This record gives sequence, structure tokens and C-alpha cells, in this order.
Amino acid sequence: MNPLAKLAGFAAAAALIFAGAAFAGSRIDVHPGKRATETAAKAGMGTMAAAGAGTMAPQPVRGLAVSEKGLTLELARRSAPRGRSFELAFRILDRSGQTVRDFDVEHTKRMHFIVVRRDMTGFQHLHPTENPDGTWSVPVTLHEAGSYRVFADFSVGDKPYTLADDLAVDGSVRSRALPAPARSADADGLRVTLTEGAAKAGAESELAFTVTRDGTPVAIQDYLGAKGHLVALRRGDLAFLHVHPDENSLKFMATFPTAGDYRLFLQFRTDDGRLHTAAFTQEVSR
Repeated sequence: MNPLAKLAGFAAAAALIFAGAAFAGSRIDVHPGKRATETAAKAGMGTMAAAGAGTMAPQPVRGLAVSEKGLTLELARRSAPRGRSFELAFRILDRSGQTVRDFDVEHTKRMHFIVVRRDMTGFQHLHPTENPDGTWSVPVTLHEAGSYRVFADFSVGDKPYTLADDLAVDGSVRSRALPAPARSADADGLRVTLTEGAAKAGAESELAFTVTRDGTPVAIQDYLGAKGHLVALRRGDLAFLHVHPDENSLKFMATFPTAGDYRLFLQFRTDDGRLHTAAFTQEVSR
């Protein structure tokens, strides 16, 4: 056969193989908390191909940018007073600069708003109100000076988004060192213990917590459609990791994308109706 003809045939075959692989890849819908074998099987891939894809699909790192996939977080202000309440307003804009108004309900809310100082202190999980013009607003009080990271966590058209920006509070800044990892933390007189927590980057990890008062287990009410809510932030860039809860216990499944230190913020509600927050430092190994 003519060498040129052979080369052309080889190129055509390679193109077909590449196109088939691209099509198969486009059919794999990888979700946080789902094993890669499950998503590969749904795409019609064999078990060997699924095993080659890895045992766990990494959760997407979110909250690193003000814009993502055509949507943008626009804050009405970039600075805030210290120690007194103010109204923080913001909008979500589409590619054409129009205000987005249609949001999905996620964990019983259409918008979750997280505020935390850059040293990962002063954590707040808020639920803004949507105004008739499509803007969102929420009262916020920031007690200490410094740079704060704010996260708008929501879903539009079944696509999750976490958009983030910075808010400055003037004054003398006294940053705190990240606490060392510990298995227990106090929260309003309650003892919260991390019973599971060994974590390896890229592998599915179970984070399980118990709540006691004077050694006696404390009953937990539902909060945001589950027994608790957990936010994980990566040290340094404050990458936002969405962690999925078990509906019937304080157990969460997470896949940490990289090794390093993460700060875990667990929120839960007790039978008296009070909302509590416990914070842990989680080491993730390679």
C-alpha cells in the first residue's frame, strides 16, 4: 500500500478512537460523593474501565473566584463597619449582566451565604432574603478587623455554584493561628467529638460526629433537611468544599482534593431549638 495511504488510514482510525473516547467522557456525570465506578457504569463503561477511572471521583474545588460558568457574584459594597450590624446586598449576574432570579432549592434554601475571616475565624452561615428586584440581602455583624471571604452557595438549573469575593473591615488586625487537629471541640457547653476523620487526598473519607453533655448523648433536631451541615475550607486559599450529609446521623462523606489542612465547621440543632457550631482542624495526607 502507498505510504501516504497508510498514514491517512492511521489518522482516520485515531480520530475515530479519540471521538469515541470524548463521547464516552461527555456522558460521565461525576457528582460529589459518588464513586467513579458508579458514574462509569451509568455511562455504559465496563468494570475494568470504571476501575481505571479511580475509586472516587474528586469533588470539585469551589469558591476560588467571583465568576464561574457564566455567573458572577456582585457585592453592593466591598468594605464593612466593625462591630455593628449592616445590610449586605448582592446579586448574581449572568453573562449579559442581567440579574439571575431563578434558583433551585438546596438543603431547604435557595441561597446559602458563608462569611469567614481569612484566618478562618468568625464563621457565619446565613440565609439571605431575595428582594423583588432580584438582589439578595442579609444583616451581618463582623466583630473584628480584617479581610473576610464571603461565599454565595447556590444551584441554578441543577448546576451547583459557589462564588466568592472579599470584604474588608478596617482596624488593627490580630490574626489567629490555625488550631492544631483535635478529636473534640466545645460548642455552647456541649462536647462534640469527631469519631471518624482519617483523610487521604483523592479518597472518600467519612467524617462522623457525636454530641454529648456531661457524657450523655444529646438529641439532635434536623437542620437544613438533615441532622447537620458541614462546610470545609482549605487553609491558604479558602477553597470551599461541599460536604454531603447522611440524612439520619452526623455522618458526612467528603473527598478532599489535595493534601494539607482544612477547617471543618459543623452546625447542628439541639432539641431546645438552638443552633450550635463546632470547628475542627482536619489534616489530609497524600
